[in-house]
Amino acid sequence: MKRIVFVALSVMFLAGCPSLPPQQPEPPTPVIPVIPTEPTVPPEKVPEPPKMREIDWEGTVQPLVEQMVKANGLGNGKLLLVDTVKNNTNGVLQTMQITDVLRQAINSKNIFVLVPQNQVQSARQSLGLSEEDSLGLRSKAIGLARYLNTDYVLYSIVSGNSDKRDMVMQLMIVQTGEILWSGHGDVK
Repeated sequence: MKRIVFVALSVMFLAGCPSLPPQQPEPPTPVIPVIPTEPTVPPEKVPEPPKMREIDWEGTVQPLVEQMVKANGLGNGKLLLVDTVKNNTNGVLQTMQITDVLRQAINSKNIFVLVPQNQVQSARQSLGLSEEDSLGLRSKAIGLARYLNTDYVLYSIVSGNSDKRDMVMQLMIVQTGEILWSGHGDVK
């Protein structure tokens, strides 16, 4: 019974509400054309982009490779993995290009047999390592070399800032992880 009374009162209340009259649309705002004027201030010069400094990777790598091939205890004809050069600088470096220059310099000495690049790439994929792995560790390099059954692995790092960079290379024996040779040089 209460429900019927409540519904009836609601209907009477709503019926008594005045409805709003329909609103008239506002007239459109007039469009006033603006004629452009000549600027009185001369346009600003566009700043020049920073100069890209050319890096002589051959000149950087060659002396280090010369030192390395003179190291004691190297076996001629042994299999060498040249691990991708690591970038520990505050800038961007084309690490694959640097690695290729390093491979060419080592190959020209005819001391080591280098693991073909396509084998390295497929081994990296099998192990889940990316080509541009900037967080590469010596342990990853040695693990990759063990996977490829190499005798030696060459681990290289470029560090510093845009004003002064240096390169450190380490030749390691894969079985023991022992550093057989280590070299350091300025990036030219």
